[in-house]
Amino acid sequence: MTEKPNLTKIHEFHVHLKEELHKCIVGYDDLMDLLTITLLSDGALLMEGVPGTAKTTLCKIFAQNIGGKFGRLQGAVDILPMDVIGVQKYQQNQNTLTFTEGPIFSNVFLVDEINRMTPKAQGALLEALAERQVTIDNKTQPLPSPFIVVATQNQYEMEGTFNLIESQKDRFTLSYQIKHMDIDEEVNVLRKEISGNLNMTSYLEIIPIIAGLAEIKSMQEVVKTVFVSEDILSYIGDLVIATRKHNDVKLGISTRGSLALLRCSMAYAAMQGRDYCIPDDVKFLMPYAFTHRLILRREAVLGNVKTAQVISDILASVPVR
Repeated sequence: MTEKPNLTKIHEFHVHLKEELHKCIVGYDDLMDLLTITLLSDGALLMEGVPGTAKTTLCKIFAQNIGGKFGRLQGAVDILPMDVIGVQKYQQNQNTLTFTEGPIFSNVFLVDEINRMTPKAQGALLEALAERQVTIDNKTQPLPSPFIVVATQNQYEMEGTFNLIESQKDRFTLSYQIKHMDIDEEVNVLRKEISGNLNMTSYLEIIPIIAGLAEIKSMQEVVKTVFVSEDILSYIGDLVIATRKHNDVKLGISTRGSLALLRCSMAYAAMQGRDYCIPDDVKFLMPYAFTHRLILRREAVLGNVKTAQVISDILASVPVR
């Protein structure tokens, strides 16, 4: 098991991080948790929902809070793989090729409206998501560490979009459905605007570094030592098998999905200051780890069965060991 001081540091980091994020961002407590979990578990996050909900702002502040480089790519149909990865340029005066890095060479890489990119451009992310590296002209280039991808897509606009292929979705560790704020949160945003607290230009100049990149990598190593009992492992396995046997499911959770749930549960436990996982960690994260991976049968879709309903049924029917 891990040493308590290391776990206390992770817990305090997360608490302080959320305090800083909330100075400019209203609501989204769960999303902030998922961002930290994604970082500590060395994963990737897919955000789906309406535009204009401060996703870019949140990622910018998050990157600055960890002293990392922020990279952003706006999805469009004319985006090419080299716009993601970078390009080799010929220097005539030196008669050499030099590599110009693309925006993916960052610590927090935001791909806005990823489903507006063609499958070829989306495919440029596959190697980065799986292996934390890219290949240019048969040469492998490692990406910065730590490195997370945060991608967004607006499921309400279908024209000019390309659905993510299943293997691409499966490489995202977690997903989150963004909804409009309630009335209290909406009014709170208006208050911040009136008081000048939404001025990002001035705010970005004073954002503190809560934990540097070296500290983040150290925290990632601590997370890997969180204790997971055989009962918890069996419980995760039962949940995964239940998705594969469910009558409304065409394609259940992959082994990559079960590993994602395990790693994220370990990160979440560490964020709570615990050196061991409990069933509630798994229950909290299961919807975020499974929703984007499940494919329902055509009959279920036509019958208006929702993925959230299937996940709720599985959580209710699978007993904790």
